[in-house]
Amino acid sequence: MVKRQKTYVNVNEPRGIQVSPLEALAVKHLSRRQVLKGALGAGIVTFLGGPGRFVSQVLAASPLLGFTSVPVSKDDAVHLPPGYAYDVLFAWGDPISDGPELKADASNSAADQAVQAGMAHDGMHLFPLPKGAPLTDRGLLAINFEYTDDGLLHADGMKTWSAEKVQKSKNAHGIGVIEVRRKGEKWSVVRPSRYARRITADTPMFLSGPAAGHPLVRTALDPTGRMALGTWNNCAHGVTPWGTYLTCEENVTPYFINKSEKIPPLQDRYGVDAKTWGFRWHEFDPRFDAALHPNEPNRHGWVVEIDPYEPTRAPIKRTALGRMAHEGAALAIAPDRRVVYYMGDDDFRTKFEYIYKYVSDIPYIPGGDFDANRHVLDVGKLYAAKFNDNGTGEWIELTYGKNGLTPANGFNSQAEVLINSRGAGDTVKATPCDRPEWFAVHPATQEVYAALSNNSDRGKPGKRGPDAANPRASNIFGHVIRWREANNDPTSTRFEWDVFLLAGDPQHSDPDKRGNVKGGVAFACPDGLVIDPRGVLWIQTDSSAASMGTKDWVNIGNNQMLAADPSTGEVRRFLTGPNGCEITAAFVTSDGRHLFVNIQHPGEGVQPHPARNDPANPTGVSSWPDGGRPRSATIVIRKKDGGLIGT
Repeated sequence: MVKRQKTYVNVNEPRGIQVSPLEALAVKHLSRRQVLKGALGAGIVTFLGGPGRFVSQVLAASPLLGFTSVPVSKDDAVHLPPGYAYDVLFAWGDPISDGPELKADASNSAADQAVQAGMAHDGMHLFPLPKGAPLTDRGLLAINFEYTDDGLLHADGMKTWSAEKVQKSKNAHGIGVIEVRRKGEKWSVVRPSRYARRITADTPMFLSGPAAGHPLVRTALDPTGRMALGTWNNCAHGVTPWGTYLTCEENVTPYFINKSEKIPPLQDRYGVDAKTWGFRWHEFDPRFDAALHPNEPNRHGWVVEIDPYEPTRAPIKRTALGRMAHEGAALAIAPDRRVVYYMGDDDFRTKFEYIYKYVSDIPYIPGGDFDANRHVLDVGKLYAAKFNDNGTGEWIELTYGKNGLTPANGFNSQAEVLINSRGAGDTVKATPCDRPEWFAVHPATQEVYAALSNNSDRGKPGKRGPDAANPRASNIFGHVIRWREANNDPTSTRFEWDVFLLAGDPQHSDPDKRGNVKGGVAFACPDGLVIDPRGVLWIQTDSSAASMGTKDWVNIGNNQMLAADPSTGEVRRFLTGPNGCEITAAFVTSDGRHLFVNIQHPGEGVQPHPARNDPANPTGVSSWPDGGRPRSATIVIRKKDGGLIGT
């Protein structure tokens, strides 16, 4: 295995002090931000061209997008615009602090994996060190490790199976917290670090909120229903104003198996069955047998709060935010300091799930720590979105006793509404969407953007047909929608919305698959969404390996990262990834000069979960980034001239 050069930072090395160009950044865009804020109050940002179509009437003082769009790629490499470079920071198998390196044949033990980076880097956030400082040269990086490719994780894949392999797979899931530091233009991992931490599928964590202690979350191992073991399939993420990380449990139920003749309705609604994804954890950990432990699935599928600054503090599953295949939790703050989170239920099997938001009943305390704000995410209301065909929308409250959420419809308490948030969405007739993925809230306009990745089942016989918010049958390429809450208040129950863009191939022979992207950029399956401090909307794609091999993708190529100007709608392609990868998560430092991005599952093959690759030929699809086994990794992108990212 060709090993990349690693840079280790001495934890006692003094930090250099550099002048940040943030002031120049602020001055450059001040006029636009001030005008936008004034426009919102004066109603200058208006709706034109019919219901549901809104266009900002205020243009940026200078273009947001200043780079040359890169071409489509099918190379096993990361490509960036001219003048940009990247460094690999943290890849699967790297130690989080002290610990072993990844062996070339992946023969590391389960114990090794417990102190290394896991697989499938996904959501991430960089928290400043010290807490509250500008984030330019030192921080704590929290990263999700979504799932494993057991064809790569073990030396012989799944040819043999054992308790040790199950433990290693569980340890390759979860979350990592690492300390990182910049020296000059290069970021590196600080080793050793007292902050370094791994959270796995076996880490004890508390259940809190209305569902904690309910009979449906009690098990033989936890008769109180207040202490769950582990988190896995952690997809996107969120953050809190008090400096904690929210990791979101997405497709947790395919790890369970139930071979019973009759599956309980709640398990059936959440996709527990006899097929699973084949992780085979149940063979050596009986809690994953849902026939033996029917309540165990109910303890997963939540938003989990983690304090990156306190490595000994147990994570907390916040049940007030509902149970679903959580894609992420995008934060907005109301004028009265109540917190709001926008969330999607992205189950790629059922495909027709809902968009939700959580509104806290109590405001957060500015400057307060975890303890001061510990109840903000336990006391609040959950809503499901209904998108009307005329461009208006409403948030329907999911509260026991309201909107049909009554015993007559199978709900006997607020805990049951939250444990079965999907069933609650069914009952209130929320709008089924085409796989809602990431959400992003614009810092100036407060518009909310949501990626609806794809839905090839829409319009099929027996399935739902198109509607205004999901306008294409056989929606293989996906789209992005956006909305603005009434009175620009995220706690409102009314909003207006439109379709920001339809992804596609402008050269496709089928007009319905060409999309409408301004700039003629071909891309498919929008997934990750991030809006940086300058207001650039970054769009990251997740086309499957199977899709990328079809004729529909001939002009689209590998997954990519794009930049969009929300005011003009212009889109440019900023990055293309190596073979078989997904591009996901983005974080721009506060000086605007460094962009953290995750390259997830490079080399992913077309075989089903969990062994997507052939262990006999691990580099058959990709050998990024080291020339050996493909490894998910966090990269850090910079301009070679030290300028602002995207300009």
